[in-house]
Amino acid sequence: MRSAIDSGDAPWAAGPDVDILARLGAPAPAVAPPPFLIVRAGEAASDRLVAAHQRLRRREFADRQGLFRGHDLDHADRDPATIVLVARDPDGAVLGGVRLHPEGGDRHLGWWRGSRLVVAEQAGPLRGRIGAALVRAACAAALDAGALRFDAHVQADHVAFFARLGWRRVRPISVAGAPHELMRWPIERIAQLAAATKNPLGPLLDGLLAPSAWRGDDGFPLDALGPVGDRSGVVACTDAIVPSMVERDPEWAGWCGMLVTAHDLAAMGARPLAALDALGAADTAHAARVLDGLRRGAEAFDLPVVGGHTQLGVPAALGVTGLGHASDPIPAGGGHVGDALTVTADLQGGWRPGYQGRQWDSTSWRGREQLRPMLDAVAIARPRAAKDVSMAGIVGTVGMLAEASGCGAELDVAAIPRPDGVTGGDWLTCFPGFAVITVDAPDRSRFLPAGPAVGGRCGRLVADGGVRLRWPDGELTEHLPGGVTGLGAAGRPPVATPTHPLPTTPETLR
Repeated sequence: MRSAIDSGDAPWAAGPDVDILARLGAPAPAVAPPPFLIVRAGEAASDRLVAAHQRLRRREFADRQGLFRGHDLDHADRDPATIVLVARDPDGAVLGGVRLHPEGGDRHLGWWRGSRLVVAEQAGPLRGRIGAALVRAACAAALDAGALRFDAHVQADHVAFFARLGWRRVRPISVAGAPHELMRWPIERIAQLAAATKNPLGPLLDGLLAPSAWRGDDGFPLDALGPVGDRSGVVACTDAIVPSMVERDPEWAGWCGMLVTAHDLAAMGARPLAALDALGAADTAHAARVLDGLRRGAEAFDLPVVGGHTQLGVPAALGVTGLGHASDPIPAGGGHVGDALTVTADLQGGWRPGYQGRQWDSTSWRGREQLRPMLDAVAIARPRAAKDVSMAGIVGTVGMLAEASGCGAELDVAAIPRPDGVTGGDWLTCFPGFAVITVDAPDRSRFLPAGPAVGGRCGRLVADGGVRLRWPDGELTEHLPGGVTGLGAAGRPPVATPTHPLPTTPETLR
């Protein structure tokens, strides 16, 4: 019996976690060890646990079932990325094992397969429990490895067992001449991110947002409300930074406030004009750190802060409103079924400390001369539709653009630009610094002239809603079943008659 004690008056109180029975002199209760543990084997093929797993495999699949002649070793056993998990009893004997390994020729792509699940006969009545524990541990290991697709070739007799563990049947296949089923573990990482960040928007904003051709955009051209004096072409946008980031990493929060505002304007083909900030901070020291990030961002993104509001003695908060100019803005909802989809991203940099796998920093070390071509790219290329990648990640943002266009999307996973050594699971769900989604007619689709950023034509808009990923074997997996925000499709923006010459080079944008 253990109890949390919070009594400074008790002479025997010794902290927040006190064993009362031990204080009274009673012997510690006997705790039986678990009947088995799941552990990860070493990476070398000569590792004792790996060798024990291979002996169990040979005995089961080669000797008893006759699926293989002599042994069942294959390329996955030679792949250093392969992960082997084994079940051990309290004495260290190996009772079973399973392996998982990357598919598609790229260990970081996000496609993994589990195989060679085996449990020893001597496990007796524990065989079912051990098998289930190994399968669940393999699923967890696949998620940790950045998988977005996890398959298994399951013998026909074991399909029901896998189905009880949540696996889904795909289709019958044959392996080594024996009937199997291709089964897939549903990885919902992308859908869960969309649910946490964007899915509630439609119901929340119902009745607040007026019908608009710009529904789904991060900014709004004020001309859509009617003439605005001599400031025709003004585009406005606003962003809020996650309060925990403002609290924990104030300089980065300030920088990101300017980054996302500049990118929202750039994705609509707008030239930055000015920004206003609304800052809440506990004290002047904390406010100064946020403002330092804002100051550096204003200089780097050529977006001067011209006013705003600051309040002290309150919880950390930051919002930035940006103003830009575009005589003919690019909508997010301008795509059509059949349009080619391009992802353009700055792959240089690395994970922001404290945000591993969630925030990629490709900008904080760059100056205006390197950032400017990326900010000008959409205005120069003038695609049918564009949207900068938000907290919903690359796939979620593709879904938002497709939703605003009244379409769905298919993405070729292997063609999406991705930094070396970064897993598909992390890259497609993180905030990637500079990244923009563009769509255009296939005969006029081209890469953006975005300086250090890299472009990849990697998908298309389709009639069915949602977003599906296409893998190197041609398989499609659904990751977003429908609209991301629930805001629905935007109306088509009217054909504009520009009042200013359309930009053709970076110089004309200044």
